[in-house]
Amino acid sequence: MRIQHSSPCSQAFWQKLKQEAKDVSNNEPLLASYLHACVLCHHNFETSLSFILSNKISDDVMPAIAVSEMFDEAFMVAPDIVDSAMRDIQAVVSRDPAVSSYLTVLMHFKGFQALQAHRLANYLWHKGREHLALFIQSRNSQVFSVDIHPAAKIGSGVMFDHATGIVVGETAVIEDNVSILQEVTLGGTGNESGDRHPKVREGVMIGSGAKILGNIEIGRSSKVGAGSVVLESVPACCTVVGVPAKIVSHHTCDMPCESMDQSIMYDKTSK
Repeated sequence: MRIQHSSPCSQAFWQKLKQEAKDVSNNEPLLASYLHACVLCHHNFETSLSFILSNKISDDVMPAIAVSEMFDEAFMVAPDIVDSAMRDIQAVVSRDPAVSSYLTVLMHFKGFQALQAHRLANYLWHKGREHLALFIQSRNSQVFSVDIHPAAKIGSGVMFDHATGIVVGETAVIEDNVSILQEVTLGGTGNESGDRHPKVREGVMIGSGAKILGNIEIGRSSKVGAGSVVLESVPACCTVVGVPAKIVSHHTCDMPCESMDQSIMYDKTSK
C-alpha cells in the first residue's frame, strides 16, 4: 500500500472540521469526550471518518477494529474515496439550508455516512471480495436504511438528503453533483439480468419517493418530481412528474441538484 499524503485543500478542510469540533466541545461539555474520540484525537480526516463509520456499522460479530482496518486500507489504496467524502460534505453544506458546518454532516447525517459505507463496499467488490462487500451492504441497510448494491457506481459531490429508504441497484450509475431525497428507488423492471438499472447524469435532482426503473437515463441537470414513476429516459434540462412521469417543462441547465428547488413550473405547451 502507498502512503497517502494530504493535499493543501484536504489539510484546510481538516483544520476547519477540527475547529468546528473544538467550538462545539467548548460550548457543549456533554459532547466533549465524544468529539474527542471521533474527531479531535485524530491526525487527519480519513482516520476520523474511519473511526466514526466503523463504530456505526460494526456489530457483535464483526468488531469495529476489523471494519476500521478495511476502511484504512481502502483510504490508502484509493485516496479518491477520501476526496469524494470531502466533496460530499461540501455539497450538503452548500445545498441544505439547515446545515452550516462540516461537523454536522460528518457526525449526524446518515445519508452522508451511508454513502461512505457504500464506497467501502464498492472498493471491496472490485477487489474480488464480494461476500465482504455484501456484508457491508447489509449492515449499511440495517443501520442507515439505505440499500446500495456494492457494484453501483456513484460519483462525488452527491447528497442523499434524509436518505431513509433509498435503494440503488447493481448496474445503476449516479454521476457527480447529484441530489437524491428519501424513498427514491433506482431499480429494475423485473428479473432481467445484465445492465438493467438507471443512469443518473450530473446535476440531477430526484424528489422524495420517486421510482426510476430500468436501464434508462436521467439527462444532465434534469429534475424528477416527488412521487414520480419514471419508465422512459429523460432528456437533459427537463422536469418530469407523474405516474408514469411525463415532461412538463424545459429549463436552462442550471444544476437543480444545487438549487434544490422542488417547485414545478409547467411549460404552456405541456398543459
